[in-house]
Amino acid sequence: EIRTPLTVLVGFVETLQNLKLSEVEIQDFLMLMSQQALRMQTLVQDLLTLSQLEGSPFPSESEWHDFDTLWQNCYNEANGLMHVLHQKDDSTHTLQFDLPEELQAHQISGSLEEIKSAFTNLVSNALRYTPSSGAVKVFCSHKNDYFEFSVKDTGVGISPEHLPRLTERFYRVDRSRSRDTGGTGLGLAIVKHVVQRHGGHLRIE
Repeated sequence: EIRTPLTVLVGFVETLQNLKLSEVEIQDFLMLMSQQALRMQTLVQDLLTLSQLEGSPFPSESEWHDFDTLWQNCYNEANGLMHVLHQKDDSTHTLQFDLPEELQAHQISGSLEEIKSAFTNLVSNALRYTPSSGAVKVFCSHKNDYFEFSVKDTGVGISPEHLPRLTERFYRVDRSRSRDTGGTGLGLAIVKHVVQRHGGHLRIE
């Protein structure tokens, strides 16, 4: 996963060193190099996040956070990602965040950063793999002492045989499509660890 963008980056550097290029060509190469460097940076960050999750103590149940603030942060990040995804065209997704009024005053216990990471990973997956003009719905419910956070989209879906392996590191249903959308193959592995560390369950349909 790291070798591919690194090989591309080294190739661009060698080309810049050995060929006389026009200013336009140089700028094009630099833009492509920046994309590959950013891809590696994202991958390393996700690997560090996974390592930290696996090696740190479980979150404290006495640490409480306003659910409304967490919800708003996720919504803002989703809107930001939508803007990035649709910079080159006029199409967009229908993004719906549905938080029942009775939950707005509730609090949630655990690590705020971990929970936010899991929520935003699920929403960004839905946005990245749902075609333009599709719909992504994010909703929440409260059952006994647990929250149920759900993301539903109108993407192409995933065949049943792939579902048991989706949370494995680097497992991809469609490798080329993941590369096109900027996925690292670690997002759902991070979600699984966060959910387990908070005593929850991840269900994928």
